[in-house]
Amino acid sequence: MLYNLLFPLADDFTLFNLFRYLTFRTGGAVMTALTISFIFGPGVIRWLKSKQRRGQPIRDDGPQSHIITKQGTPTMGGFLILLALGISTLLWADLTNVYVWVVLLVTLGFGAIGFADDYLKVSRHNTRGVPGKLKLLLEFVIAGTAGYVIMVSSADDISGMLTIPFLKNVLIDLGWFYIPFAMLVTVGAGNAVNLTDGLDGLAIMPVMIAGAAFALIAYLVGNAVFSNYLQIQYVPGAGELTVFCGALIGASLGFLWFNAPPAMVFMGDTGSLAMGGALGSISLVARHEIVLAIIGGLFVLETVSVIVQVASFKLTGRRVFRMAPLHHHFEQKGWAEPTIVIRFWIIAVILALVGLASLKLR
Repeated sequence: MLYNLLFPLADDFTLFNLFRYLTFRTGGAVMTALTISFIFGPGVIRWLKSKQRRGQPIRDDGPQSHIITKQGTPTMGGFLILLALGISTLLWADLTNVYVWVVLLVTLGFGAIGFADDYLKVSRHNTRGVPGKLKLLLEFVIAGTAGYVIMVSSADDISGMLTIPFLKNVLIDLGWFYIPFAMLVTVGAGNAVNLTDGLDGLAIMPVMIAGAAFALIAYLVGNAVFSNYLQIQYVPGAGELTVFCGALIGASLGFLWFNAPPAMVFMGDTGSLAMGGALGSISLVARHEIVLAIIGGLFVLETVSVIVQVASFKLTGRRVFRMAPLHHHFEQKGWAEPTIVIRFWIIAVILALVGLASLKLR
């Protein structure tokens, strides 16, 4: 909004030239989202506590320690993330850019599904929210729509194309199969983050790390000079998502202040589905879908641990892990919660660096 309102006046007011720079607006988005989180965070948490007398319902089949340590903590804190992210993006991004709207609406759409799920759980005082099949259907509809818009809005030479990391100028033309592929990436990312969100601060920091990595990727692929130098696919307009990623980082950092152990609030499906959906849709626009699986490798590991556990139990009657997702396995082994969380953060940083290496190693 500020870009659209103030940059046209740059000829009369030289100061407004600052709004042409993505780096300036990204910094503004980070600080705006962070400030909104700090200002509204305590009030949002008090409001959630007043509406959720018992807090988030704790699963009976989860770690028994959670029944004591997590009981009474309110959920749906993802609302704070979406509030800060949405306002900051609308203030600092170029609102004529279609990619900004696609990613923002996917984020809010997935957040709305998660909000409905969380609301049913806390209102019924059990862990049964929106039926799983209905959730997936709604997610696929949103993701499919986003994939279609991204496909038709892209330049002809990259529309429906899948890029392969670590290889120069290797593109696979998926054609209309790009839309189901986009659905798989976005829905998969949303649910992978959701599975990871099981300990205080565990999911939000890797989301922030992935957001920072994709801020750099979006900036580079959206710049003709840098993309040509690095021999990566140039995506006109994708650079504007750097501002969105900045807002995502600021909102996540502000939420972590309240979600740090012991958490004052959980993000719930409201936040986890939204954050995963955001990362998935950003990767689609930037044509770095496979790199998302590397940068977000922690989320992939958590998801694979659940798939392996379920498959093994159904086929052999035995469990591979003491408990799934993976972070619960280490809890059952006696690791302290902060130890698991910080070590998983370290893994997320390492994987992000490996993913970013794909920009140069070709």
